[in-house]
Amino acid sequence: MPGYYDIDDIIMEEESISVVFQVGAHGVGLLDPGSETNSVEKGAKVDLPFWLAHELYLRQAVSISVPACFSQKTRKEIQADAACVHLRIRCPYFYELGCKIVPLVSDKSIGSFLHYAFTHRYKEILSKSHSASVATVPKFLTRLTKEESQLFEAARSSMLAFKKWRLGGSRLEKASILSRKRKTTMPTCPSTP
Repeated sequence: MPGYYDIDDIIMEEESISVVFQVGAHGVGLLDPGSETNSVEKGAKVDLPFWLAHELYLRQAVSISVPACFSQKTRKEIQADAACVHLRIRCPYFYELGCKIVPLVSDKSIGSFLHYAFTHRYKEILSKSHSASVATVPKFLTRLTKEESQLFEAARSSMLAFKKWRLGGSRLEKASILSRKRKTTMPTCPSTP
């Protein structure tokens, strides 16, 4: 799980989330760009960064709407062909935001949707990481989320290390202790009378 100083977690928590205020809030008019006063009225729909929306949700001041990146349109596109969907445009931290948003929204199918999306895209990511040419990699990487890009790079570097080892790297050798001959002794059988 991400830590307090994890820059990716900090950036992910800046994702904009749509909330509906359950109470009126005075002195926070800057949160609602359409507000002419310095307050937000009950029922106002406002886009906030995830970190603020989460804190207000915990205080029961807002209800959180399902983000657009988890809409029915996105779900249908992923079910049609998961590998071709450009998730980075929808949300660079798609999976991590999804995991954090599941307990906060009424739509509990997001968890199974994230699992489906990841497992179906995972095959393509591994396949491309092992076989894609240097020319096609940048185009492929633009469609991947931050988490998928890290997975792709780890798989690619692992494959390159394997190829380097196979083509002339150090080989596994038998331990020197195994090359010494051992004197074998035959067990003696007790003589029978």
